[in-house]
Amino acid sequence: MFVQLAILNLVIMLCCWVWATLNRRVGIVDVAWSACLALNIILTAIWVDVAPVPIRLFIGIFSGLWFIRLCAHLLRRYLAEQHEDTRYANMRRAMGKFQHLGFLLFFIFQAGLALLFYVPMWALLTTAQQDWSSAYPVYLAVAAIILILAFAGESIADQQLYRFKQQPQHRGLTMDQGLWRYSRHPNYFFEWMHWFVYPIMGLAAGLYLLWIYPVLMWLFLYYITGIPFSEQQALKNRGQNYLDYQQRTSMFIPWKPKK
Repeated sequence: MFVQLAILNLVIMLCCWVWATLNRRVGIVDVAWSACLALNIILTAIWVDVAPVPIRLFIGIFSGLWFIRLCAHLLRRYLAEQHEDTRYANMRRAMGKFQHLGFLLFFIFQAGLALLFYVPMWALLTTAQQDWSSAYPVYLAVAAIILILAFAGESIADQQLYRFKQQPQHRGLTMDQGLWRYSRHPNYFFEWMHWFVYPIMGLAAGLYLLWIYPVLMWLFLYYITGIPFSEQQALKNRGQNYLDYQQRTSMFIPWKPKK
């Protein structure tokens, strides 16, 4: 089934690439990425009858909901934007006349990236019942607590930022209320927190390699796709206002702000 899901991801990304080529808005790739993960998880939980039923239900329902919510949030943001996301506008300028080929390769890469981050769920859902420790309900309960906290935190952070940006009087200002008072990127923090769910569940099945995923997501968020670009754009757009915010607010882990 892994091969079929890889093909499904590729088809979805190619369709989105055609759409982005027509309307010159590549931000749809973020929506497609989270949609691919949601589909991969739900379809596997339904069709692969290997893992214990509570594991299948937990991953199929709650992990599926995680990426459905993320997809819906990104789609709302995409539809609300008047122009192309700055990240992709910069990529378009950098690629120049090769932009169509460049973005085709980028969309294909995102299909592979969706598979990469689907591996923890695949590993858990394809581990036979006899390979799970009898104590797996305890690990499942711990994972559930973490997932609930992460889901609530990221949902609240996203909604707070969305409402702030909807107000015209906030243009040029930095969101520094609610969860954003304690972290400059609370949404990224709770996204990272969510990736601890799968290695904790994996402890009950001897899947220790899944601990690479919180590390991998931290590297992506902290050094590659998340924080560096967000900070650069915020400084460019909001200048001293954001610099003051940087000086008093934790970058990642929520913490009491400096006076």
